Amino acid sequence: MKTPFVSLEQAKKIIEQYPTPFHLYDEKGIRENARLVNRAFSWNKGFKEYFAVKATPTPGILQVLKEEGCGADCSSYTELKMAEAVGFAGEDIMFSSNMTPAEDFVLASELGSIINFDDFTHIAFFEKLAEIPETVCCRYNPGGVFQVANEIMDNPGDAKYGMTKDQMKEAFRILKQKGAKHFGIHSFLASSTSSNTYYPMLAKILFELAVELKKELDIHIAFINLSGGVGVPYGPDETPCDIMTIGEGVRLAYEEILEPEGMGDVAIFTEMGRYMLAPYGSLIATAIHAKHIYKEYVGLDACAANLMRPAMYGAYHHLTILGKEDKPCDHTYDVVGGLCENNDKFAVDRMLPEIEIGDIVYIHDTGAHGHSMGYNYNGKLRSAELLLKENGEVALMRRAETPEDYFATFDFTGLFKK
Repeated sequence: MKTPFVSLEQAKKIIEQYPTPFHLYDEKGIRENARLVNRAFSWNKGFKEYFAVKATPTPGILQVLKEEGCGADCSSYTELKMAEAVGFAGEDIMFSSNMTPAEDFVLASELGSIINFDDFTHIAFFEKLAEIPETVCCRYNPGGVFQVANEIMDNPGDAKYGMTKDQMKEAFRILKQKGAKHFGIHSFLASSTSSNTYYPMLAKILFELAVELKKELDIHIAFINLSGGVGVPYGPDETPCDIMTIGEGVRLAYEEILEPEGMGDVAIFTEMGRYMLAPYGSLIATAIHAKHIYKEYVGLDACAANLMRPAMYGAYHHLTILGKEDKPCDHTYDVVGGLCENNDKFAVDRMLPEIEIGDIVYIHDTGAHGHSMGYNYNGKLRSAELLLKENGEVALMRRAETPEDYFATFDFTGLFKK
């Protein structure tokens, strides 16, 4: 069973000042989870979680995570500027991008970020822009299909990211010749896994690669970045990952593979977005219409422009009708938004309590890849982001867009001159 982190009474009080729809985040939950992650990997002296900024690019959220010891994983010029504005600097920023524009590399270098090269050709491209840093990383793609037991988790061979093993070796060889002294290995093989064995299995692959690269190239492997991929239980009956078990699994692989090779100084990095934030954000909306045709529809004042995942992926997000948590789920609804797209549905054939106009709908697990994937189709305006602080107060982190914002980028100069 999923429980909202605000009550109907709390939501009504917030709505008095900030009309729906809006994304609301739980500071207490975010901080407790960040501390749990740090505890799970506390056995590794150099451990650092580099939060995937793309998941929730909101300065107020980044500040909370920074205070909990996290770094920032950035993938674009704008994300780098945001990390800089929040106060991240130097090797507290990991720059992991692909098909990277020159100006992005230049800024990443100026900020002293750890550069994570996605492709072998990026080394020569980067060298024309900036000096090769002493600490550098490359992204590995082992190809093929990645699976745990008989379950296929993802297909790295079909992904555009990373280098082959031969390319990794050549990349590290060239980087060493050009002055790099400390090397990192990064890989992302599966998304949103529910398995406690994903990180340990990935760690084993990367640890073995690290040993091979160290021996063959005589280089110092400074860190292994396990990237993201640890999922959250979107459905009410799904079993959550156990980050303590995951951390212990990585520790066992570390002691088995790295320590006997004299590599006990290798730091472990992660860059989770979904696991760090998804459960601690919600989209709060109001039921504004009911339609009775071939199906029963409830229309919200939110739409896919506020939360794209259900429309884009058919992703499940649990819904709670605030104040009706104990009512029987004896009505079948499609819960929809107002876009001119038939996939603009938060829920299809969902069993819920009877919904009345004016009811407040709490959409769970929108803290990562929620507001960040918003857009302006149909001229819809992106909603506010609010932080429910530990003391119960609510802080505005990002105001709702206005029509003036929407029109601000247009240039009508001379457009209608004959």
